[in-house]
Amino acid sequence: MADLFDKDPGATPESTAPRPLADRLRPRTLGEVIGQEQVLGPDAPLGVMLASGSLSSLVFWGPPGVGKTTIARLLADATELHFVQISAIFTGVPELRKVFEAAKHRRANGQGTLLFVDEIHRFNKAQQDGFLPHMEDGTILLVGATTENPSFELNAALLSRAQVLVLERLALADLERLAQRAEKELDRPLPLDGAAREALLEMADGDGRALLNLIEQVMAWRVTGKLDTDALTHRLMRRAAQYDKSGDGHYNLISALHKSIRGSDPDAALYWFSRMLEAGEDPRFLARRLTRMAVEDIGLADPQAQVACIDSWQTYERLGSPEGELALANAVIYLALAPKSNAAYAAYKGARAAAKKTGSLMPPKHILNAPTRLMKDQGYGSGYAYDHDAEDAFSGQDYFPEDMGRTQFYAPVERGFERDLKKRVEYFARLRRERNG
Repeated sequence: MADLFDKDPGATPESTAPRPLADRLRPRTLGEVIGQEQVLGPDAPLGVMLASGSLSSLVFWGPPGVGKTTIARLLADATELHFVQISAIFTGVPELRKVFEAAKHRRANGQGTLLFVDEIHRFNKAQQDGFLPHMEDGTILLVGATTENPSFELNAALLSRAQVLVLERLALADLERLAQRAEKELDRPLPLDGAAREALLEMADGDGRALLNLIEQVMAWRVTGKLDTDALTHRLMRRAAQYDKSGDGHYNLISALHKSIRGSDPDAALYWFSRMLEAGEDPRFLARRLTRMAVEDIGLADPQAQVACIDSWQTYERLGSPEGELALANAVIYLALAPKSNAAYAAYKGARAAAKKTGSLMPPKHILNAPTRLMKDQGYGSGYAYDHDAEDAFSGQDYFPEDMGRTQFYAPVERGFERDLKKRVEYFARLRRERNG
């Protein structure tokens, strides 16, 4: 596809007011939007909707600077709808009422309204519910934009009336085409050598608007010759990666770290661990999550994994950053290379489910203490076999509730230390069968 930004058709040649490069380079049609072919292509959702003339309400989910607002505005142009833009950050209930009333008036005069709501996830449940009747009766066609996962942040009722479309961060090839468009607009090339040019594109981190802002800074230097990467990075602060410690990026990266460790890939695990540290994640959060991984995904296949995590956590607390982060990195490598078993985790979940289902069943009377005469008369403790008096210190008695029967929750695997535990489980099971006939 063509460029993300193109010249504003509403601009006049006589205009001399300074305008940001991102504003000067805006697409005039959807066909000029760079990237996002997965939603704009002929066989993609928006392409099909526009071809059939049946545009529905939408939610654009994606990182900043990938064209959510631009595409919404161009959709309004393509469908001849009046475009209204609001932000959930600055709009309250009174302003929303005015927007809906104006849309109703337009509709009565034969003009539809495309209402673009930026940061729609910031509206609370009641405010989100307020859109529903106006969507259903056709007063507005809603296009929401969010950087957060709609499944968690938007009401199910709103999601059932809108199609979620995922917009992706721009690839380096897309950003390069955008840079070429900027050079054409500014009528001069970027004063960068090849490596520095690529570094500039990487600094944008998939954000087209950020790239144009960086290009404006570089062009304003009016340098002669070409800067190398060192000169560029010395002059520019590298743009921070998109990461919200309470948002979607946070959970995406911790998921990537967890699954890399579970998949026994120390290199990928170290990469995601480092990505989170570079983005400003609290190392204590990582220490806690690593310990959880040791318990959940390694378990008794390597009991030392949990010890290694606790030790690395304590080392971090003593050394602090950045030295203590190396101890956490050691734990990452240890966990990734440790034998894996979730047998204990599965056993725990199974036991909890069984306890919830059979929560009122009494223990068998033979394992209950009988401190009073009445309890003895009721049979408490009667028939209990003291295991240390039995052969191999194992009586083979049943300890489950009488109405429940034996249930096996723990099934150790043939990996790591659990190989030995499996032998023990099988040994006691055989003795139990023998001593109970």
